[in-house]
Amino acid sequence: MVKLVGKAATGIPGLDAVTGGGFQRGRLFLLEGNPGTGKTTIACQFLLEGLQAGEKGLYITLSETEEELRATSASHGWDFGDSVEIFELLPPENILDENQQQSLLYSSDLELGETTQRIFEAVERVQPDRIVLDSLSEIRLLAQSSLRYRRQILALKHYFAGYDTTVLMLDDLTTDTLDKTVHSVAHAVIRLEELTLAYGADRRRLRVLKYRGQRYRGGYHDFVIETGGVSVFPRLVSSEHMTEFQRTVLQTESKELNTLLGGGIERGSSTLISGPSGTGKTILAISFIAAAIKRGECAAMFIFDEELGLLFYRAKALGFDLEAMIRSGKLVVEQVDAASLSPGEFSHHVRRWIEQDAARTVVIDGLNGYQAAMPEERSLLLHMHELLQYLNRQGATTFLTIAQHGLVGDLYSPVDVTYLADAVIVLRYFEAAGRVRRAISVAKKRTSSHEDTIREYRIDKRGITLGEPLVEFNGILRGDPSFVGGKPSLLNEQT
Repeated sequence: MVKLVGKAATGIPGLDAVTGGGFQRGRLFLLEGNPGTGKTTIACQFLLEGLQAGEKGLYITLSETEEELRATSASHGWDFGDSVEIFELLPPENILDENQQQSLLYSSDLELGETTQRIFEAVERVQPDRIVLDSLSEIRLLAQSSLRYRRQILALKHYFAGYDTTVLMLDDLTTDTLDKTVHSVAHAVIRLEELTLAYGADRRRLRVLKYRGQRYRGGYHDFVIETGGVSVFPRLVSSEHMTEFQRTVLQTESKELNTLLGGGIERGSSTLISGPSGTGKTILAISFIAAAIKRGECAAMFIFDEELGLLFYRAKALGFDLEAMIRSGKLVVEQVDAASLSPGEFSHHVRRWIEQDAARTVVIDGLNGYQAAMPEERSLLLHMHELLQYLNRQGATTFLTIAQHGLVGDLYSPVDVTYLADAVIVLRYFEAAGRVRRAISVAKKRTSSHEDTIREYRIDKRGITLGEPLVEFNGILRGDPSFVGGKPSLLNEQT
């Protein structure tokens, strides 16, 4: 057998990134997880990747039939053909004897020693470069004791090492006790988990528990099983994505808004737009997209809370033709289903538009839906921190919207992310002259000074119009304004 060099890629780019390039050749690896977490699918991709590289593969199955395995691979559009050997280690009898109860593995007819010998014979016959052993639960049942089980795994490990083959053992964790015998024997251990939320699709994640002599990305990494195989989304680490860019000031088409923002928004910064429902957070964010596209840049918009058709219709009525921007190739608008998309997968989508399509303005609308995609609030803050840091370091200008609970009076946000944003724009309702009006102010801006006034604004078919500072009112931000001046400088119908 020719000694292969380099690492054995798994066929799953995200998993290779997590493990630092794949599996070290000539070693034994353990992939464990409850039934249905994706072990067999990953194992098939592992063998198919070897097939693409001209390597021989051997799938030793003690729990599934060859027909079942081939049906599983066919459901993903794969065809093992004759290039991957499937060795079905099942009892020779197919008909139950009425005088003898039979199980999958017989202690009388197919004892542990015979099982091991048949595995050795298959390896000697095929001479594989990659082996999948599915599953260890059957060997554990045959061994009947932890000591015998450990000795058997060690025997298999040393035998496989003599052939310099890369071995992936699967364990479905169906034992009543948490037996970590193989953990100390295996070169690396990867655990797959499935989370069932109160509402929405099940979530899957994986974690590398150990990997000897190899740096790997720790923590949990989301993954999905789709037609075509498993896709892993490595946990985002923003410090790994530093880039050089010029921090220019980006302006909108509204002189008053630019003045309120202290000249504009700096490239590579994040801006949070907060306010109660209906105050125009999305339209304000779209105005920044329109300005970016007019500069010749690309933009991406991720919508959590609104149906796209309604958004396009509403934006066009206010002077923003999003569909024309999409047709120009400068804008992508993606509807995000918070009930089915994991945080890691969402970060992967954002990265794709930044790195592959060079989007430099990103709108996430809104954080309320993003929060719904999180299993807990703490995860939201950590994911959002890394995502915003990543976007900033890529030179992207990010706009986030969050709907505060309530319409007037005391308002509160479902989650406080104001400390993460570089700038915070606050929108409010207030009452004056017998009408419900809107007010805008900048509460925070790290990158430069800004105007500290509160201005009225209007959204109509001409876009966003800002009025003069509301110096005649007090209490607008708390939703309880009082008139303290002379003639108020309010926007009229002709303004």
